[in-house]
Amino acid sequence: GNPSCLHEWGDAARDGMETAREQVAQLIGADTEEIIFTGSGTESNNFAIKGLALARQDKGKHVVVSDIEHFSVLHSAKTLEKWGFELSLVPVDKYGVVDPEDVKKALRKDTVLVSVMLANGEIGTIEPIGEIAKVTKERGVALHTDAVAATGVIPVDIKELGVDALSLSGNQFYGPKGVGALWVRKGVRIMPLLDGGVQEGGRRAGTENIPA
Repeated sequence: GNPSCLHEWGDAARDGMETAREQVAQLIGADTEEIIFTGSGTESNNFAIKGLALARQDKGKHVVVSDIEHFSVLHSAKTLEKWGFELSLVPVDKYGVVDPEDVKKALRKDTVLVSVMLANGEIGTIEPIGEIAKVTKERGVALHTDAVAATGVIPVDIKELGVDALSLSGNQFYGPKGVGALWVRKGVRIMPLLDGGVQEGGRRAGTENIPA
């Protein structure tokens, strides 16, 4: 049944989907209504980078990401450049670690978004996201972390991290392929990338992938 439909089959599908949403929320210490289901970690990253930046373009058009990010973050940031944004890449040391001081130096008055991954799936480096969050909070800049390689593998708590948005994907921890999620802190504005119905709280249109 379609979870948006008001009939018995739709009710059953919706109940199953909301149970899954509660489970994802509990996994990262979030509120249930803050979880947005997507089609993959790549979509979650695209949604976060583009959606958060576009929602803040009246305040500025500068974004900062580390140069160790997954292509779904880097390419999304490059797309923003084509749309009139400016991009700054923060380097990493020989261990692949981002220095929070380098993030601080990269911030400008017109910076609206910073994105640094939580863990790197290639080399295993875990980034100091909590320290980076202190830097971005001081400046009122939104912080996203790509936690696709971390969630379900190491403990992930959004309150400890202090971020505003976090991407995850089911296939990284024994879930099915083709389903991901984006956590967005309550009160944080994000521009939907898919127009249509009011699914996912009006933030991602399209009939939900209930089996996944």
